[in-house]
Amino acid sequence: MDTIASLFSFITWPVSWVIVQFHKVYGAIFGPDTGWAWGLSIVSLVVLIRICLIPLFVKQIKSTRNMQALQPKMKAIQERYKSDKQRQSEEMMKLYKETGTNPLSSCLPILAQSPFFFALYHVLSNIASGKEIGAMNQVLVDSARQAHIFGAPIAAKFTDSPEKVEALNASLTDVRIVTAIMIILMSASQFFTQRQLMMKNVDLSVKTPYMQQQKMLMYIFPVIFAVMGINFPVGVLVYWLTTNVWTMGQQMYVINQNPTPGSKAQDAYLQRLLKSITHHGEVRGRRRKSVVKVIVAKGSDRNENERRFFGGLSKAGFVAQADGSVVKGEALPAEAEGAAAKRQQPKRQTKAQRQAAAAQATVSKDAGEDSESTAVEKASPSLEKKPQDTAKSGASGTGAKGEAQGDKPARPSRANSGGSRQQGKTGQRKGQQRPKHPSSKK
Repeated sequence: MDTIASLFSFITWPVSWVIVQFHKVYGAIFGPDTGWAWGLSIVSLVVLIRICLIPLFVKQIKSTRNMQALQPKMKAIQERYKSDKQRQSEEMMKLYKETGTNPLSSCLPILAQSPFFFALYHVLSNIASGKEIGAMNQVLVDSARQAHIFGAPIAAKFTDSPEKVEALNASLTDVRIVTAIMIILMSASQFFTQRQLMMKNVDLSVKTPYMQQQKMLMYIFPVIFAVMGINFPVGVLVYWLTTNVWTMGQQMYVINQNPTPGSKAQDAYLQRLLKSITHHGEVRGRRRKSVVKVIVAKGSDRNENERRFFGGLSKAGFVAQADGSVVKGEALPAEAEGAAAKRQQPKRQTKAQRQAAAAQATVSKDAGEDSESTAVEKASPSLEKKPQDTAKSGASGTGAKGEAQGDKPARPSRANSGGSRQQGKTGQRKGQQRPKHPSSKK
């Protein structure tokens, strides 16, 4: 660790100078040799560094948003190459390169803090050895050696020998208890910060390498800090615990005010916004109006949380406008109506349900054909009877007419011939034969 710290010796002087300046302020309040003066100087160093790193934090947020915007394309790549993991990774890397997105940008604040972290470690190591370092002269080094935080010197470590701890005017038990508690708090805060990001501010509907990376960091970082923490001086543990708490608070604010689309945090934010609109009858605040404006502009591309938000607005009698405001209205917007109609479509039937429906339709069809055949059979006697009666009447009429006209046979009536044709069609009985003309007889 000392070898690594020496690599960042170029930044040792600025770090030590900042600590000295803060020590002058807190020393005038709590006393120059107290643990409060030196401990608060280290905490103030952390706050100053984190304020300077805010631009990197903003860049981290933008990169995270870009990753979220790329998730539909990532999902399409996963579905297309789900059987070829290597090709899937290659396409993901190609997508990152085309869009200029860096999935490792979430590590930027940690990487940027590394020089300051090792520089502080180098300063505290020299304080423990009683050597001048950077802007700290021998008087300040001796004052820092006498400073204790809850009974543990700021330059003491968990692995220090009893002799070294006694040289710093402290007991080994106090040092190990304080350092153990601080290591546990440091690891727990790191785990809680990463878990909060994964559980609340990530769209879990799409599985991406970015999410797998974040999940790994959630478990790896706390273990790394717990293992390395036993070699950190108390002052370094104060530094890292402070930066973890700062990160956790900063992240909670971002999640609460600017959540990732599709995440649980966005759902909670939109529900709070819906409650505010229902209570006040308007969208209050420029930032909230911009949120509503962006959701309106999405149209049919809204996620489930945003559709639920618009459904709540319509139930409350409000309609969102393109400028981010809301007005009283009973009708749903066109996009919401289309989404509602789309959601009301019947569910797709399973294969077993489709087979059962087909079998039932076949049985119904057979029953209909049987009933139709029965009806035809019942109607056929009347059709057969009618031509016979017609033939009798036609025969009697023909006889009478034949006597009057010289026994000349008459042609059958139209009804009779029609009945014969109908019988021929149904196939029930062969139609009546037409009599031969008398002239054909020899």
